[in-house]
Amino acid sequence: MLFVGSKSSPIALATRRAAFVIRLTAVVIAAASLGACSTFDNINSISDLNPFGPEKYKTKIEEDVPPSKIYDQGLARLTKGDNDGAAKKFTDLGKQYPYSDWSKKGLLMTTYSQYQAGDYDNAEQSAEHFAKLYPDTPDTAYALYLEAMSYYNQIPDISRDQDRASKALGVFQQIVEKYPNSEYVNDSKFKIQVTRDQIAGKEMSVGRFYLNRRNYTAAINRFRNVLTNYQTSRHAEEALYRLTEAYLGLGITGEAETAAAVLGHNFPDGQWYKDAFDLLKGGGLTPNEDQASWISKIYHSVMPG
Repeated sequence: MLFVGSKSSPIALATRRAAFVIRLTAVVIAAASLGACSTFDNINSISDLNPFGPEKYKTKIEEDVPPSKIYDQGLARLTKGDNDGAAKKFTDLGKQYPYSDWSKKGLLMTTYSQYQAGDYDNAEQSAEHFAKLYPDTPDTAYALYLEAMSYYNQIPDISRDQDRASKALGVFQQIVEKYPNSEYVNDSKFKIQVTRDQIAGKEMSVGRFYLNRRNYTAAINRFRNVLTNYQTSRHAEEALYRLTEAYLGLGITGEAETAAAVLGHNFPDGQWYKDAFDLLKGGGLTPNEDQASWISKIYHSVMPG
């Protein structure tokens, strides 16, 4: 028979176990308190509490550089021949001081630096951007001139596509028309003539290609384009002779005679007229201008007799 006070009774065992748990809990709490005190004693700042470790990215405060200093740095690089470095400095100037006169100066000098570096594609874009932002300033004609020259310097020989020549021609014409008092007008007029000759030369090359293959209609279209758009180019004389050839090839003698007559009227002493005259004579024909012909109308609208 078990008694309540007995060491082996269930009640006594439960009592001893409870006392043990209480003592163990007290020890754990005390140890935790001591550990916590030790840990917090080593904390130097609130950043030490960051559970993800020390800060990796720190804010860097850049010192403001006066725009005049950036501009001078760009000029200094230009002087040293570092055109790419100068372009970068002037670009930075525009980025750091947007919507200001410094931004305007920076964009123009960026264009110039890119042009000097031979970076024509970017120079074209920068110049075009300047002209759109500042269409009515004294510097706009210069920006356009740099754009036109960037195209001009990339014009290939007449055996290749003349897209660059066409773009150069368009910008040079824009300078002459919109900024007639600009110092760049005279050179633009000269370059206009050069680019027109270049484009006309390409048309003549293609026209001859078709003529040699007896594709007379395609050839006539090319020679007609020369007379319609580039009458004052050095290729107009030959174009009239080639039209004489092409129309004879098609058997359209009236137009052939008109082409030769217009050729003789405007270039009477030229070899092309002598060749055209002989060509017609060989077929029993003579130069005879039909005033109703498109050749007569187009040509005399520019070069009256």
